[in-house]
Amino acid sequence: MSQSYGNPFVTVAESASADRAQFIRRTYMHLAGAILAFVVLETLLLRMPGIESLVERMVGGMGWLVVMGAFMLVSWLADKWARSDASPAMQYLGLGLYVAAEVVIFAPLLYVAMFYSGDPALIPMAGIITGLLFAGLTATAFITRKDFSFLGGILTIGGFIALGVIICSILFGFTLGLVFSSVMVFFAGGSILYTTSNIIHHYRTDQHVAASLALFSGVMLLLWYIIRILMSSRR
Repeated sequence: MSQSYGNPFVTVAESASADRAQFIRRTYMHLAGAILAFVVLETLLLRMPGIESLVERMVGGMGWLVVMGAFMLVSWLADKWARSDASPAMQYLGLGLYVAAEVVIFAPLLYVAMFYSGDPALIPMAGIITGLLFAGLTATAFITRKDFSFLGGILTIGGFIALGVIICSILFGFTLGLVFSSVMVFFAGGSILYTTSNIIHHYRTDQHVAASLALFSGVMLLLWYIIRILMSSRR
């Protein structure tokens, strides 16, 4: 997750206040649009005929490992496109592709939460908790104005460790429990704090699409593990 922002273009911290405000406003508007698109598309997907068999294929056997591999590949490509200087269309294509990938990978978790958790309020509650945590982290970054870019290396190493644990759990059949989910909530929070800090200090003022994708990624990761924690507490 560590990124280099050294370039000949003006960063947010170096730009005029009007340009800085416009960049931040565009970033959060695109984030809101991505979240809305996720909700709409996920709702349509979960109501699609045959969704149960699709979910079973995704999580059955080594299916989830394949899904994860495809998701990481698509995520890398989407982020590359969103950061592209080629054209705005390519940037929006990257953001749209990433939203679609999140819709697909969330389907099994949300399907189980909806139909097997026994609590119809679980998903709305997870959304509210995620929103409150996101608001708190965002406020922390903007109020303190501290540069959290030092978290980049920590998040990169932590991400590889977490990925290794997840892959081992799939290969060897052990369950990732409440402790792992709790650690990943902190990891997702660190990711949001890191990205928000970069939005304040390091992104270029024309990178609002890439910034919104990075924020969206952190929000989705946070939501995923909050849902898992709430599901675990109801067993």
